[in-house]
Amino acid sequence: QVQLAESGGGLVQAGGSLRLSCAASGITFRRYTMGWFRQAPGKEREFVAAVSWSGGNTQVSESVKGRFTISRDNAKNTVYLQMNSLKPEDTAVYYCATGLYGDALSQGRTYNYWGQGTQVTVSS
Repeated sequence: QVQLAESGGGLVQAGGSLRLSCAASGITFRRYTMGWFRQAPGKEREFVAAVSWSGGNTQVSESVKGRFTISRDNAKNTVYLQMNSLKPEDTAVYYCATGLYGDALSQGRTYNYWGQGTQVTVSS
């Protein structure tokens, strides 16, 4: 059974930092593209960042470029999202997702499994 367990969310002031983690189980992690999406209240889910299964390709959305960094540790079956210079508009539930050999990193259709989400709240 595939499980994605997100952690690291919380309340932070604008300008602060958080690091989200997503621990995967039930998959051969090195074969899976890992992504982060977010959904704010009343808005559609949007792509945030992803790292390819090979680790050779990363992509981040324009709205977080220069502030957020994604990385993966295959030895720990974990993907991270380092979020710096947080803004109130970054407030959302952040979801980890994974897809086997996925190559369209920003597309939701790439991902077969999704986590339950972790809340990130940025106060002004």
